[in-house]
Amino acid sequence: MLELKNLSFGVNADGQDKEIIRDVSLEIPDGRLVVITGPNGGGKSTLARLIAGIEKPAEGRIFLDGEDITDMSVTDRARKGIGFAFQQPVRFKGIQVLDLIRLATGKPLTTAKACDYLSAVGLCPRDYIDREVNSSLSGGELKRIEIATVLAKASRLSVFDEPEAGIDLWSFQNLIEVFEGMREGIRDSSILIISHQERILNIADEVVVLKDGRLTQKGSRDEVLPDLIGTASAVRGCRKVQ
Repeated sequence: MLELKNLSFGVNADGQDKEIIRDVSLEIPDGRLVVITGPNGGGKSTLARLIAGIEKPAEGRIFLDGEDITDMSVTDRARKGIGFAFQQPVRFKGIQVLDLIRLATGKPLTTAKACDYLSAVGLCPRDYIDREVNSSLSGGELKRIEIATVLAKASRLSVFDEPEAGIDLWSFQNLIEVFEGMREGIRDSSILIISHQERILNIADEVVVLKDGRLTQKGSRDEVLPDLIGTASAVRGCRKVQ
């Protein structure tokens, strides 16, 4: 289980301090798919980066299975079982897909097993296993390859920052199916997705709303989603009237 206790984080921009995350406390239990949503600029991606260790909180602590990991590096957190998928996947010129999956596991891996991970994310292994992770791959292909590396790592906590960004509608549908498959298979691990897409919210066990850096709502999908959809509909209605 991941526990965030009173996390705060800010930056200095143009000589002025700006608070981005404000006293956020949150638990992400094992066996759950949790989606963090909210308005743009609300601090969602920053919170994901704090969990991954890319940023360090100004205040508060982060615990994984009861162990304080606040001061651990990205690498150390990865060793502890935190997997992170960027909003824009990184391209690795000169590295083949097979090598990338092997690097993710941190241990010897057969080609056949690597192919299983590609199949799990809807890619034909024969077409991708020897390809280079470069600009010849589309955004949707890169997303699924990155998810394959997270699957290969068998993370205790898998964090996905806006996985729908930059992919087409067909790839998005496949992405939903991948997450649904992951959701069915989690028991001693958990999945955290940063997203404002309703179709991703619909497969969540729990939904967390972050606004202006503060946690404003948390509950089951059935508890939180109707309010979110109602608010969005009201905003769209106001825009139409104007």
